[in-house]
Amino acid sequence: MTSPYQLLTKDPSSQARAGILTTRRGIIETPIFMPVGTQATVKAVSPDELHALGAPIILGNTYHLHVRPGESLIKELGGLHHFMQWNRSILTDSGGFQVFSLARLRKITEEGVHFQNHLDGTPTFISPEVSMQIQRDLGSDIVMVFDECPPYPCEHDAMKTSLERTLRWAQRCKEFWNQEKNKPLVFGIVQGGSHDDLRKHSAEALVEIGFDGYAVGGVSVGEPESEMMQAIEASTPYLPEHAPRYAMGLGTPPQMVEMVARGIDMFDCVLPTRLARNGTAFTEQGTLHLKNAPFARDTSPIEEGCTCPACEKFTRAYIRHLVKAEEILGLRLISLHNLHFYLNLMRRTRRAILEGTFSQFRNTFVSNYRKHSESIS
Repeated sequence: MTSPYQLLTKDPSSQARAGILTTRRGIIETPIFMPVGTQATVKAVSPDELHALGAPIILGNTYHLHVRPGESLIKELGGLHHFMQWNRSILTDSGGFQVFSLARLRKITEEGVHFQNHLDGTPTFISPEVSMQIQRDLGSDIVMVFDECPPYPCEHDAMKTSLERTLRWAQRCKEFWNQEKNKPLVFGIVQGGSHDDLRKHSAEALVEIGFDGYAVGGVSVGEPESEMMQAIEASTPYLPEHAPRYAMGLGTPPQMVEMVARGIDMFDCVLPTRLARNGTAFTEQGTLHLKNAPFARDTSPIEEGCTCPACEKFTRAYIRHLVKAEEILGLRLISLHNLHFYLNLMRRTRRAILEGTFSQFRNTFVSNYRKHSESIS
């Protein structure tokens, strides 16, 4: 099987990689950040604006789109790309994380999961095959296998039982596509919690099944950052070099750079838009809380030298006024800035890997950011 991922170069002092991932809708240069479009929209940002920011791929949420408006309606209306007017790649997660974090009265069986959805309590069932069918009907370019994501912390025996079921589900997800033409890319998900031996077993078993790419799941679920990094380090050595690696639901800017150093190629995270809605902007020196009084007369942009739409035209003082007045434009401008910051950070990271300067870039960026950053917890 020909890999959709081309490895261009590796950093000699770390596990950082630069590559090219090809989907049926185009080429994605990695490392890459994927803006999150949970409900068929990246919050407060239009598809044209995402194009202008240079986003080659966004993420959609299988669970939320299944619950509302439903994949049948989206398929009837031309598929998710046409529905939301986005002509570049879309990755959809499997819905597993939301089933285990949002749904009510859950019952896990070998066949799948019975639950009441979080909107109105309607009885719902998702199995590996149902998750694949939903993602097929949405028209996803990259689909994630359906997995169980136990809460943190999880004891070894309970995690092992969960993991074995997840691996059986992964095999069923792979088999779903055997008869399909024009297949999307299908990614397996490494689980195992904070247990290194289970992470190794999960990664090796998924590689044996064979997927187009591999994600590290079950991270950023409440564990300390050190355990998050350890989960990555316990997973990536057992994944193929010529396949993309995706850390799900991560992270802060320094976390992403550190995970690139540990061999990760793809990221998604809600922080850029979620924090924007609270008036918080990302900068090279950490976060700025633009509601704060010192910005009331500040005529500088959010960040000097930034080429995003907010920084090219507007001042901190004006954006603070919008946020304080609860005007929608304020959160839109900060969202655009934050998404630009995340996307550009990965572009800069990639360039440093290609130029052989990643070690210096990593040390400078992470130390400067953490030195000045305010807490965003």
